[in-house]
Amino acid sequence: MGEGTRQQHFRIGDILRVSCPSVRVRVVQATRFDVAIEWPWAQIDPESEIQWNGLRGIPRTEGAYEWNGLFRTDPEPGRLEIGDSCLVGIPESLVRIIDIGRYDPPADVGWLPRPHTMLVVLPAGRPHEPHAEEEGDTIDLDSAAPIRIDLISRS
Repeated sequence: MGEGTRQQHFRIGDILRVSCPSVRVRVVQATRFDVAIEWPWAQIDPESEIQWNGLRGIPRTEGAYEWNGLFRTDPEPGRLEIGDSCLVGIPESLVRIIDIGRYDPPADVGWLPRPHTMLVVLPAGRPHEPHAEEEGDTIDLDSAAPIRIDLISRS
């Protein structure tokens, strides 16, 4: 996480530069639509009511109206199969905050650490569709992932 960002008070509309160094992971599942990789930055929460399996899905293709999210694999997901090794991380990206979730107590999401604050973001130039379901990706400010976040502008 960028210096001091855990205490920073973000606002809807803020433009952020985000990145996360890539680490090597293994592909555990693969379908026509996505690949599931072992997620390196979280532990399964044994106290959780959610039975998270330690995997994260990455869509195989990005359509004209879809955004696959912040985390990317190298090689790209369309070239990966079960058992393959790949890198996963966030290439430097500009995003805009479209929503903020604050949780007290921390949210039960299936992994540790449980998040207190999650930013919902879209690419900075992409329009926000307020009625779209599951639009955007989340940045967990309590994540163990070494995500760097820099505030670029505030509206």
